[in-house]
Amino acid sequence: MTGPAIRPFIRADLDWLVATHHRLYAQEAGFDETFGAVARDAAQQLLDRADPRERGFVAEVAQARVGSIFSTRLDDDTGQVRLLLILPDWRGSGLAPRMLAAAEGFARAQGCTRMRLWTHESHAAACALYAREGWRRGPRCPVHNYGHDLVEVRWDKDLAEIALPD
Repeated sequence: MTGPAIRPFIRADLDWLVATHHRLYAQEAGFDETFGAVARDAAQQLLDRADPRERGFVAEVAQARVGSIFSTRLDDDTGQVRLLLILPDWRGSGLAPRMLAAAEGFARAQGCTRMRLWTHESHAAACALYAREGWRRGPRCPVHNYGHDLVEVRWDKDLAEIALPD
């Protein structure tokens, strides 16, 4: 079986992205409605800025969306991963590393030498994914987000350390 196709995020994906992030994070982490607003703001910013150095990606199978990830910019040299989400039926399929590689590859092609992301320590599967994919765990900080006391953790990756194929 062929894996999901990964294509650019488009405006028509916005409502799906927001609703899916809100629903899954509410179910799985107990996050309140503010999380959906954060997803909407991030996606709307990507669409409104239309910066060619930033791109969202959606994974789909038979025109059904099964995942998302964004590659945005923090500065001229640093990309940021945002809104990584894989639907439960596709977790463990290898899609998450493919989505992460798509975001990293896009950032590298746009001149980024490093990437950064933030997540919560309670998202153990995501943290394990980042560690497996060569990201380095950075500072941790207690926060109160989405109705919960959480520990935010930063992850960094040096894109220059990655050997590109000839």
